[in-house]
Amino acid sequence: MSTLLEMRTITKEFPGVKALDQVNLVVERGEIHAICGENGAGKSTLMKVLSGVYPAGTYDGEIHFEGALATFKNIRESEDQGIIIIHQELALVPELSIAENIFLGNETAKGGVINWHEANQHTEKLLAKVGLSEAPTTRIDSLGVGKQQLVEIAKALSKDVKLLILDEPTAALQENDSKKLLDLMLELKSQGVTSIIISHKLNEVGFVADTVTVIRDGMSVSTIDASNGVSEDEIVRDMVGRDMSDRYPAREPRAGEMLLEVENWNVWHPEHSERQVIKDISFNVRAGEVVGIAGLMGSGRTELAMSIFGKSYGRKISGTVKLHGTVADVSRVDRAIDAGLAYVTEDRKSLGLILDETIQFNTTLANLDGVSKAGVLNANSETKVAEEYREALKTRTPSVFQKVGNLSGGNQQKVVLAKWLFTGPEVLILDEPTRGIDVGAKYEIYSIINDLSADGKGVVMISSEMPELLGMCDRIYVMNEGALVGELAAKDASQERIMSLIVTE
Repeated sequence: MSTLLEMRTITKEFPGVKALDQVNLVVERGEIHAICGENGAGKSTLMKVLSGVYPAGTYDGEIHFEGALATFKNIRESEDQGIIIIHQELALVPELSIAENIFLGNETAKGGVINWHEANQHTEKLLAKVGLSEAPTTRIDSLGVGKQQLVEIAKALSKDVKLLILDEPTAALQENDSKKLLDLMLELKSQGVTSIIISHKLNEVGFVADTVTVIRDGMSVSTIDASNGVSEDEIVRDMVGRDMSDRYPAREPRAGEMLLEVENWNVWHPEHSERQVIKDISFNVRAGEVVGIAGLMGSGRTELAMSIFGKSYGRKISGTVKLHGTVADVSRVDRAIDAGLAYVTEDRKSLGLILDETIQFNTTLANLDGVSKAGVLNANSETKVAEEYREALKTRTPSVFQKVGNLSGGNQQKVVLAKWLFTGPEVLILDEPTRGIDVGAKYEIYSIINDLSADGKGVVMISSEMPELLGMCDRIYVMNEGALVGELAAKDASQERIMSLIVTE
C-alpha cells in the first residue's frame, strides 16, 4: 500500500474551545480506515478540516493528499480532488428524483440544457453499483433511510471518488440496511476506493476496518492495525481513557408498587384510517423498574409511546392509562405532563430540542411555570435550574448559554433528559435514548437511568439495540406488527428468545 492521505499536527480552535490539538492521521490507499472517539472528541471536526468545510487558514497543520500539499478553500475544491464526505444528516432534496439529486450542481448539460436521457442512463449504472434497482425518476421521499444512504454513495461515485468519508453512516439504519451498506464498503474497497468511516458501532468497525485511529479530547491517542481483527475493549479503553469491563452499570432490581398501567390500547394511522397501528396493547411498569420494549423497526414501538404521551400520534385512540391506580388524562401533551409522564423522542434534533437556542432555554422549555411567577419568566431562576442539571448530568459545555446545536450528540441527549426531568415525571419514556452517541456517553446515560429507578421513578426504554435492553431492563416486552407478542423477565431474556418471539408470532 502507498499513503493516500496524511494529516499532520492539525489544530483547530473555536472561541474558548480547542477542538483539535496536534492530530495526526495517515490513510493508506485502498484501505478502510475507521475513526473512533467519544462525542465531542473532534472526529467530525477533523473531517470538516479535510473536506474544506473549515478552509485552509482557519486551522494549523498540514494536509497532504496524493503526495501534494492540499489547501482546500471549500468543499468543491476537495471534491475536485476526489474527496467526498457523506454527513450523518443526509444532504438530499426529498422532493427531487434520484437522478436530480445525484447530479444536483453537477448537471449533464450542454448550452444550459440538461440532457435527462444521459443523466438517467448514468444514474442507472450508478444505482446498479450500490445495489439499488429503483428507477432514476423515483422521488427521494419515497425511499427508506437505508436506500437514501445508498443514493448518497451513488452520488459520491458520480464524482470520481478517491477517498470516501462516511460520518456515522449506519446511525439511523436497521440491522439489514446496515449490513448492506458495510458490504458495499467492502465491495468498493475491492474496486480500489479508499474509505474513512466514523462510527460508534464497534462491531461494525471490526467488520470493515483495516486500521482504527482513536481520538480523545481532540487528540489522536492511538492507531490500531485491525486487518486481522481488533479488540473492542482496546478501542473502548483508548476512547474513554480507562478500562470499561462492564458496558452497563450495576443496578439492584427494586420494583415497588404498581405505577403505570396501560390497558387495551388501540391506535389507528393518522392518515390511513383503515390501518390499525397499535392493536389492543396492555402493559405495566412498577416504581423503580426499567421496562424495555423490543421489536424491529416498524413494529409500532414509537407509535405506542407517542400515542400514550398526550395522544401526539394517531387517531381513533382508545384504551386506558392509569397512574397509581387512577385513570390519567393523557388527551393532550400538557395534560400528560401534568399527570406525570415524560417522553424523550428518538429524534432529538428535530423533535426534542431547539438547536438554535441555548442549553438554558431548552432545559426549562417543558416547565416554564417552574421558572416563572405571575406569567413572568425569571431569568435568574432559569439559569440556576440549567446549571443544576448541567452539573447533575455532567453535561460537557463551557456555559449554559451555549447553543444546543454546538454540542455533541451525547451532551444534546443530556439536555433533552434535563428538559423532561425538570417537569418532575413519575414515568419517563425513553425512545432510543443512546442513538448516535458513543460508548462513554452511553454509560453516563445508563447511570442516569439507574439513578431514576433508584429514586422510585418508572422507566420505559425503547431500543433497537437488544444488548442494551438486556443489560439495562428488569423486564422486556416484545412487539411485532403493532401488537405485544411476549414478555420476558431479565433472567429469562436473550437476543435469541426475543427474535424467536418476533418471527414466530
